[in-house]
Amino acid sequence: MSFDTPLVRADRISKSYEGVRALRDVSFELRAGEVHALVGENGAGKSTLIKIITGAILPDEGTVFVRNHPVRDHSPRRAKELGIAAIYQQPALFPALSVSENLALGLDEQSLWTRVNWRARRSRARQLLRRVGASIAVEAEAGILSMPEQQLVEIARAIGADARVLIMDEPTASLSDRETENLYEVIRQLREQGVGIIYISHRLEELTKIADRVTVLRDGQVIETRNMARITREELIRLMVGRELAAVFPKRATAPGGIALELRNLCCEAAGLRNVDLAVRAGEIVGLAGLVGSGRTELARTIFGLTPADSGEIRLNGKPVQIGNTGDAIACGLAYVPEDRRRHGVIPELPIFSNITLAILSRLSRGGSIDFAEETRIASEYLRRLRIKASSLHASVGTLSGGNQQKVALSRWLAANPSVLILDEPTQGIDIGAKAEIHALIGDLAGQGMAVLMISSELPEVLGMSDRIAVMHEGRIVGVLDRAEATQEKILNLALGHSAQTDALLGEPTQ
Repeated sequence: MSFDTPLVRADRISKSYEGVRALRDVSFELRAGEVHALVGENGAGKSTLIKIITGAILPDEGTVFVRNHPVRDHSPRRAKELGIAAIYQQPALFPALSVSENLALGLDEQSLWTRVNWRARRSRARQLLRRVGASIAVEAEAGILSMPEQQLVEIARAIGADARVLIMDEPTASLSDRETENLYEVIRQLREQGVGIIYISHRLEELTKIADRVTVLRDGQVIETRNMARITREELIRLMVGRELAAVFPKRATAPGGIALELRNLCCEAAGLRNVDLAVRAGEIVGLAGLVGSGRTELARTIFGLTPADSGEIRLNGKPVQIGNTGDAIACGLAYVPEDRRRHGVIPELPIFSNITLAILSRLSRGGSIDFAEETRIASEYLRRLRIKASSLHASVGTLSGGNQQKVALSRWLAANPSVLILDEPTQGIDIGAKAEIHALIGDLAGQGMAVLMISSELPEVLGMSDRIAVMHEGRIVGVLDRAEATQEKILNLALGHSAQTDALLGEPTQ
């Protein structure tokens, strides 16, 4: 169901930051009952346009219209009054408050002196969570929720605000397939109610399922707006990056060396891990697949000493090691790029160069002082090598786009020159061009002999980049597939616990 009425129209919007043009003469329209996809590489101007529509920033030129009326004195408060709500890629919940309290923020109309009806508040929270298909305890503190759970709470809060314009920024980036399908159903219901949805996603394959139209931004300008049914994925990529993208997964054949990382009967009660056996060779990329909650991230955290193992053995290059904390892990040559880059991957307030060199400060210190010339040289090298888009090395990481923040997080650990690199969702929220660059970089690192353990919720990424794929279910590895035999169906069967174990599905690499 769609309507011709424009809910929101951005007319000839321009915006600059310190002389850098973020948007140039951009026009964009969202109709009632429409899902309008907004795509483009990191730095294309998507975030700036969304911030202008939500009133977070004001344009230098141009006007925002809501239901054909120009919006004066725009602000986040005014946007809320006009029925505009945004769900950003990084959830903005208060960690010390409960789920029901977070959902109530901005929704309750009570005054300071009104007594809170806690039972009604919890009941409403449960209803909103059911609408997005989430099974989350409303009494739980938001800070202990996983990122997928936090995103579902954000979506529920926006729905509770009865928004007529809903902006979704990478809403499925951390969701399982089942949770994603639940979200699609919610979107379909909202469309039927005449809600307009601006949908930002780097997962181009999902746009064909839900989007009516798509607008492509590149270098701060609108390249084209098309009906989604009349554009192919290949055309969309070409419009986004301005060139043909030959391979998103540039996997090269390598000859793996000796076993660099080996887990033997690894257990951690706090992480829910049971009898994990796995081996990763030097020069090999092992993909770690499984449903959300299967234990993938928990395994990475245990290996890196964030939640140390209770029993079992971790061996590096054939020798058993004791990893009781992250310092032990780093000293052993381990590196870990976490899933949630803003909470654990980077320090937004610090400049780029400080973030890149944070793990190697001891190497840069001379007599208690840091060698700033060497620090600048190393940071400049990774800024160039990973094509991080920034005004300077001194810009704070918090001012960068999500994809560039991820590149900074990756740079930090590459600078430490590890022998084993653990990547948790390395391309989450990254545009298609940057994704190909990071895939190529991961391939280069493996080609240089680094052992890579890569966690990903995107099966095409797992299948496209991995030499072998280990699948987790309920805290243990239930099978390992060679690249040649792996399919999405086989991985999903193992992840769901449906497939019986066979002698061919072992944790040991082929000798």
